[in-house]
Amino acid sequence: MKQFAEQFKAIVGDKNVITSKAEMAPYGIDRTTLWQPNPSLVVRPDSIEQVQQIVLLANQHNIPLVPSGGRTGLSGGAVAKDGEVVVTLERMKRILHYSAPDQTVTCEAGVITQHLQQFAEQQGLFYPVDFASSGSSHIGGNVATNAGGIRVLRYGGTREQVLGLKVVTGNGDILDLNRGLVKNNCGPDLRHLFIGSEGILGFICEVTVRLQPPPPPQSVMVVSARAITDLLEVFQCSRKTVTLSAFEFIAQQAMDAVTAHTGQHSPFKNTSTTPAPCYGLLEFDTPNKANTITDFFAQCQQQGWIDDAVISQSERQSKELWQLRENVSESLSPHKPLKHDVAVRMEKLPEFIARMEVKLAEEFPQLQSVWFGHLGDGNIHLNVLKPEGWSEQRFGELATEVSGLVYRLVWEMGGSISAEHGVGLLKQRILGRQVAGTEVKHWLAARNSFDAHSVMNRGKVI
Repeated sequence: MKQFAEQFKAIVGDKNVITSKAEMAPYGIDRTTLWQPNPSLVVRPDSIEQVQQIVLLANQHNIPLVPSGGRTGLSGGAVAKDGEVVVTLERMKRILHYSAPDQTVTCEAGVITQHLQQFAEQQGLFYPVDFASSGSSHIGGNVATNAGGIRVLRYGGTREQVLGLKVVTGNGDILDLNRGLVKNNCGPDLRHLFIGSEGILGFICEVTVRLQPPPPPQSVMVVSARAITDLLEVFQCSRKTVTLSAFEFIAQQAMDAVTAHTGQHSPFKNTSTTPAPCYGLLEFDTPNKANTITDFFAQCQQQGWIDDAVISQSERQSKELWQLRENVSESLSPHKPLKHDVAVRMEKLPEFIARMEVKLAEEFPQLQSVWFGHLGDGNIHLNVLKPEGWSEQRFGELATEVSGLVYRLVWEMGGSISAEHGVGLLKQRILGRQVAGTEVKHWLAARNSFDAHSVMNRGKVI
């Protein structure tokens, strides 16, 4: 593809086409480690018109393109391993328009999620989609993967925030989808095809999102429970008692990993409570009545759903309690875990976890499983750890079998093998074996309509 470097330079300028292998490498990979980056070129456009010219050139010469945002994905969706041209929208990072009456903001796809959150705060408003990589992920990537995060329970994921998109399709057409309108019944809403499409239909270049009123003061509570069935009872009770923003789940093994890795103490360290099989983390609007939480705790304890609870008394304590959940992934990293990001309906979660534990113990007794996730929306993260002393190669040889076991049960129970991290390269084959052929046929028809020559993120998802 390097023969086309001069033509790309004519579009974006000499300094915005990267040809050095060392400089290109970070652009050809995301946070997965299964593939080696191998892009032919990296191109850095500065406008939607330049993106369009890049796509038209790619169609003319059958050049495969890989969209690149903050590259924080965990499914290989931004990997360029086969000599593709990476198109990074990192220069397209402008806030284009803020509408105070509509409480919406239009920005380019390269705006960092945290910067959008900060802009909302400056307007006295709130952008609710938040997750560990907000400081480096791009809003365009958030839309392309329909990013979720910790407050989906209250506000929904990225899809619920997006009122408009400007995209360049794989055929080189510029589409202005929904135009930031709240009400628009002019035919099918193509905006929703691009949300979560992982770059296989075209480039998301501009995004209009709704902002929310800032939430009232929040309290955080961590409860210890003997079973996830008990946590579900707590969840149902809490929805009737307080206004929830989040309800997270942490298994004891995950809690142990966090406290060992970070040195942070368990919130029950100075109590008589013995370690529990699982914990729930609740974030909710601080009640106006002082006895609301006392009554809630008493009811849960009387029913035998929880053994103990700790509630934050300050913003600092709230952050400390949240760190118990947010630091789980980092704490497990030294164990080189095999990650699974799955979802089932909440009523099926206890059965799914119980059956999965039995299957793993029967077929892979040498492996340890660690569970945590967003219990309030049915999204659970199962991490299978590499045993101490095992080589990565030995562990890797079991990865396909272990994941196959997990995904078969997820699908059998009507769940999703990708709740929030996308499909990319990582789950493409298993998805193809589980989704009905008629559904895949319609996916392909949609992709071919927007990208007839398959230049966009070739080989991903489908």
